[in-house]
Amino acid sequence: MTTFHWLFGDQLGPHFLTPGPQGPDRDAPVVMIEARSVFRRRRFHRAKAHLILSAMRHRAAELGDRVRYVKADTYREGLRQAVGSAPVTVHHPTSRAALGLVDALDGVRVLPARGFLVPHDDFRTWAEGRTGQRLRQEDFYRWVRQRHDLLMDGAQPAGGRWNHDHDNRRPPPRGAGTLGAPDPYRPRESAVDDEVRHDLDRWERSGEVSFVGRDGPRLFPASRREALAARRRFVSHRLAGFGPHEDAMLARDPVLSHSLLSSSLNLGLLDPLECVSLAEDAWRRGDAPVNSVEGFVRQIAGWREYVWQLYWYFGEDYRHRNTLGHRAPLPEWFLELDADAVTARCLSTVLAQVRDTGWTHHIPRLMLLGSHALQRGWDPAAVTDWFHRCFVDGYDWVMLPNVVGMSQYADGGRMTTKPYTSGGAYVNRMSDYCGPCAYRPTERTGDTACPFTAGYWAFLHRHRARLEGNPRMTQAVRGLDRLTDLDALLEQHRGHTDAPP
Repeated sequence: MTTFHWLFGDQLGPHFLTPGPQGPDRDAPVVMIEARSVFRRRRFHRAKAHLILSAMRHRAAELGDRVRYVKADTYREGLRQAVGSAPVTVHHPTSRAALGLVDALDGVRVLPARGFLVPHDDFRTWAEGRTGQRLRQEDFYRWVRQRHDLLMDGAQPAGGRWNHDHDNRRPPPRGAGTLGAPDPYRPRESAVDDEVRHDLDRWERSGEVSFVGRDGPRLFPASRREALAARRRFVSHRLAGFGPHEDAMLARDPVLSHSLLSSSLNLGLLDPLECVSLAEDAWRRGDAPVNSVEGFVRQIAGWREYVWQLYWYFGEDYRHRNTLGHRAPLPEWFLELDADAVTARCLSTVLAQVRDTGWTHHIPRLMLLGSHALQRGWDPAAVTDWFHRCFVDGYDWVMLPNVVGMSQYADGGRMTTKPYTSGGAYVNRMSDYCGPCAYRPTERTGDTACPFTAGYWAFLHRHRARLEGNPRMTQAVRGLDRLTDLDALLEQHRGHTDAPP
């Protein structure tokens, strides 16, 4: 009997069809299922829904007669329509829900995960060999580089240092409105995009689904060909300038020198090893400095891989961690991406970027959107869901550790050594947002008090008992004792927990 191979919508690259002992049968017929129920369960960003469906349909067109592409209400129904009772293989899905589904289906054999650098069992062996030690991202990253001989000169890191963060966390150039980097690759839409947009419009009109955000011209690759072009453009024209200002923020230049490859990696259009290897080749040719290349390699072989592994290693209970006891619901203006309701220029600017594109880079995500949620005490599960829904590169495995652990400190430090939040001084140093803003980053109370500065001190006060024993937070917590206006600050902050800042 013929064995089919099932491709999920984030398994779209050629490496998901490579045959072998841990792959599908050679020339196995392919099944792809477009399940409408996915879009009913969550209110996704419209641009994200468009990108995923466009990418799936582009891949189906590439596969031609080899694929059975089914549009169904659910995955179960679609698989039944496509293959009946025939056996099916599928590579390990990227979410616990999807893995639970395929494990429960008769005749479906789950193959090892692809699209990542380290097998699950190898990570578990590494993690369990560190008895009593924190699973630090830095240690894992070095292990991955040694294991794959990435950016190494023999036993030593290329350039003499493992970590070039010191060179890669500069503020934006003074007075510059943009970095002046070459433009990123942008795809041209096709008839497939028109078809997807027509279907999304029809579903919305019928009341069957609802989206948030705007769906303008597609900004991110939806095919392997487009993803390769985007990668080539980044490595050839933008990688060299990536490192120094990767943490900077500029209102008129939200992309800076970032690669914009995360959605292509997370759709499976690109394989991580090929991306980091090409970046290393650029350094060895002398086309990019080591600090920029190391910063890019760290994002993929370090952070992306680390988050993927922790998602599975920490288990499903991690989803419900809420050590700080934050329970406040997300306010309507945030849920609706209503940037126009927000006075604080930094938050308004970034929320508008998310509304219009479904993307902003890692520092606005962590130090503006996530930091504001943490300071306001919003429910970390709701914050996780928001990030999952509203970003084109957001998936359960991506956002759960990133938000619960890194952004909201809801795991109490299992993933990071301290909460990542700050006052307005950090925003002022790393961006050009504060100059024209109605609020002043140095002011804690009054009509022009910066919501991040006031929120930072209110957060430290609220969790003082927990944080003062953290060596990385001791000095910050002691700063509360020097505030002569703390009572007024707390009173003012309490009155603004739901209102847009």
